[in-house]
Amino acid sequence: MKWMSNSRPGSGATSIAINHEPVSPRWGFAVSSGILGWILDAFDFFVLVFLVDVLANHFHVSKGEIVWTITITLATRPIGAFVLGSLADRYGRRRPLIASVLYFSIITACTPFAPSYAVFVVLRALYGIGMGGYWGIGASLVMESSPSRWRGLFSGVMQGGYSGGYLLAAVALRVIEPRFGWQWMFLCGLAFAVLIVVLTWLSPESLSWQKNRPASFAEVAGVVWQHKKDFVYLVLMMTAMICLSHGTQDLYPDFLKTVHRFSNNVISNLAILYNVGAIIGAMVVGHYSDQLGRRVAILLALVICLLSIPLWAFGSTIIMLAIGSFVMQFGVQGAFGVIPAHLNELSPDSVRSLFPGVVYQLGVLISAPAVVIEFALRKHFGYQWALTIFEMCVIFVLFLIFGFGPERKGHNFHA
Repeated sequence: MKWMSNSRPGSGATSIAINHEPVSPRWGFAVSSGILGWILDAFDFFVLVFLVDVLANHFHVSKGEIVWTITITLATRPIGAFVLGSLADRYGRRRPLIASVLYFSIITACTPFAPSYAVFVVLRALYGIGMGGYWGIGASLVMESSPSRWRGLFSGVMQGGYSGGYLLAAVALRVIEPRFGWQWMFLCGLAFAVLIVVLTWLSPESLSWQKNRPASFAEVAGVVWQHKKDFVYLVLMMTAMICLSHGTQDLYPDFLKTVHRFSNNVISNLAILYNVGAIIGAMVVGHYSDQLGRRVAILLALVICLLSIPLWAFGSTIIMLAIGSFVMQFGVQGAFGVIPAHLNELSPDSVRSLFPGVVYQLGVLISAPAVVIEFALRKHFGYQWALTIFEMCVIFVLFLIFGFGPERKGHNFHA
């Protein structure tokens, strides 16, 4: 059985049925481009995390002022989600996705050439707009293009790409920075961006978008307003999830350097290890969410996070810290690996780029001070207890959110 569509290669294209479900024959291009773009986005973000000391010395500012730019990047992401998400719902996923990738890649490449700290701050703010625009489009393209029976798996693979970008940044710290200089860590993503643009151009347009395309931007706004209660709940959910993720990732390299006096090579090795755990966790929990349900899978992953805290924060040897950080990120990204599927299933069909994208990035905006709060808490409680107190509070809130929240696992995007 087939559904036919008259469109050129790279746009609508002919679709086929898999188990009575319409999918495009080139859906693999769409899924690949969405996943790889998120890997690149994360790589460009986490490069800065590994270069806090270098950048502080280069711009003659304190480490706290460099850490503050992480908050600036997170705070500007909703702008991109709103603008590019609206365009993706109105005109299709592909072209806004290409625009987003090119935009944030070029801004990142300009970063090492900033003549002053003020310009550096502006560039990181501009980068946040591109980063924010990407997730909603990429997630909707991946979720709408992949067969529903694999939705949980590809949800985990996509979100695991965030840890994949973190892992690549850790590798770059060891391979690129010593040989070519720290500036090249901001430049090397350009080649990857070209690959993603080519894959996106070869991708079919989403069948779900073609079927549910809104007639105007006014209709887009109207649909969002009709679902305002769902919107508020999901923003709360994403705020807590972002606190969980960034609270365990962004300052951990600095924690290892400050508390345990590890060298950059040791920190890089640990980061590679715990990001492997994160990628495995995202794929495993994402996959099993198709059997267990989205909420149950996330709650089980949060239990794993709780159990890892003693070794993750208070481990006294490198082996203990390695095990703790591996298990922590398995749980954190295991929970997060379910989010692309869960959030897209709970979003209205006609605004599946804008709605989850803005929800995700407003969660990022509200949680933006999380890293600064953690950094400040260490002055009062010490680094170990600062990380522990913050994450325990976040996990408790998430238990409430997912324990009593809705679920639409297996929702038919083409209905």
